[in-house]
Amino acid sequence: MIPKKRLGQHFLADENILGVIGRLAELAPDDVALEIGPGLGVLTRYLADRVRHVHAIELDRSLAPHLRELEARTDVELHWGDALALDLAVLEPTPTKLVANLPYNVATPVVVESLTGLPSLELWCVMVQREVADRFFAEPSTKAYGAVSVLVQLGAHRTGFHPVARTVFRPAPNVDSALVAFRRVPLPESFGRIKDVVEASFAHRRKTLPNSVALSGLAAREQAAAALESIGRRADTRAEALAPPEFVALTEAL
Repeated sequence: MIPKKRLGQHFLADENILGVIGRLAELAPDDVALEIGPGLGVLTRYLADRVRHVHAIELDRSLAPHLRELEARTDVELHWGDALALDLAVLEPTPTKLVANLPYNVATPVVVESLTGLPSLELWCVMVQREVADRFFAEPSTKAYGAVSVLVQLGAHRTGFHPVARTVFRPAPNVDSALVAFRRVPLPESFGRIKDVVEASFAHRRKTLPNSVALSGLAAREQAAAALESIGRRADTRAEALAPPEFVALTEAL
């Protein structure tokens, strides 16, 4: 089976990494795992032997012959389609953990959307590009810090991290990868509005935050500048200087 580059496929080929995934995912017999991009089913089989149920979401129907054995299991349910388009909130039994070697081209939106779209999730353990893993929990004023960092850190705290060698995949990718695990914390009540403010603030990274917000049409420049000053920040502050809790305060001030 030749992985499809356009789908961001890199199949797990070294089963030694499975034990690390199991440890970081804190797998328990009563867990319901959501796996996005099962590929050839290596991780799916491992999960199914250790949890109550596995929902596996796969877009590429050419993989069906490799997953046929799994379809016969009562504790595995294969769902064919785009994970970003399917209504995963209606899955039964309800997923409690997202454990996946995420296709590179959907990793970030899957994680961000699942924070609000799948409130039943308690823990994530995902294999992603190393730069994406670093971005999730980057510190303010660093190169990796951005809108995704703010949103993920408002909804979760990191519980584990493990660099992954390129040789565990077939074909070996041209970038480094990492496993990152994080557990849910309560989202701010106004998370939807905060998300809008965060995305507008980072939309034009070379601009000050008030200018970026104004260019995005979310609020007038003067209004954003006043909101910044009300939380103790100068009007010429850039988005990457604000810590996640400051974005909560900024949203409340806008």
